[in-house]
Amino acid sequence: MLRSISRALHVALLSLVLAGPSAARAEAAQSKNGAKTVSKTGIPYLPDDDTAGPPDLVQAIRARRHGKLLNLDRILLHSPNYAQAWNTMFGAIRNKLSLDGRLRETAIMSIGVLNNADYEWIQHEPEYLKTGGSKEQLAALKQNIMGAEKNGKLFNEQERATLALTREMTKNIKVSPATLKRVRSFLNDQQLIELIGTIAGYNMVSRFAVATGLERESDDGPAGGK
Repeated sequence: MLRSISRALHVALLSLVLAGPSAARAEAAQSKNGAKTVSKTGIPYLPDDDTAGPPDLVQAIRARRHGKLLNLDRILLHSPNYAQAWNTMFGAIRNKLSLDGRLRETAIMSIGVLNNADYEWIQHEPEYLKTGGSKEQLAALKQNIMGAEKNGKLFNEQERATLALTREMTKNIKVSPATLKRVRSFLNDQQLIELIGTIAGYNMVSRFAVATGLERESDDGPAGGK
């Protein structure tokens, strides 16, 4: 019996020794203020301060984020030129297009579901609600995009056509003539290009977020999406 107890103690001590480094790494992955320092795929987050990148660029990003950097920015700033191009492109998509915001956010939320991009969904959920979307609609989107496409009670024809276009672009790449015809029935050419570009752009966002292992920020709310 004493031998069994001794063996059990030996195993327990060995487990503690082996767990030590991993526990230390887990603790090191989070800074004192609660902010993550390493993404889920092991890429370090740059600090959320003025040392994260060129001052003018960091200031421009903060201006679009209401004064803070997202975890997304703290990864992008490893390449300042790329971060600058990203900020310019998505700043335009979010703020300078003629496309209706509701259709834009409908497309973005559906991409989050189709590509299993939780970070994108979390960031844009409040944005969708700001455009007049409802929690019932969000629940329907999260459950099944094709089901939402057919749900005439929760979604109007423009929203359902946008969902169809988003799904086909995201999953099939090629868009059917029937779907394009539906979308063109209510969008002019400028708005059509803006919607297609938005879908393409946020497919990039979702793939980037998943590959880099982005996690939700430690505070309670997002800072203006992507």
